[in-house]
Amino acid sequence: MPTYDYTCTKCGHEWEAFQSMKDEPLKTCPDCKKRSAKRMVGGGAGLIFKGSGFYITDYKNKSSRADKPKSDNANAGTKKTESAKPKSST
Repeated sequence: MPTYDYTCTKCGHEWEAFQSMKDEPLKTCPDCKKRSAKRMVGGGAGLIFKGSGFYITDYKNKSSRADKPKSDNANAGTKKTESAKPKSST
């Protein structure tokens, strides 16, 4: 449900109302109680995605994920080992 902006043409009071898109516009000002309220034209808030992982879980190409090695596991199989040096007999 959207939030609509209203203004009163008599007293100039401005307010917001949370209404369904099917509801009729409000006509009565909550401040002066006169029937002079007008709904303002708004640009809208647009689409807002909240949360993490939206792109990765829904739209990212799965083949590109398989092509790139993971940084955590990239060096897991290659361990550096020291070469064994023969001990000198002195």
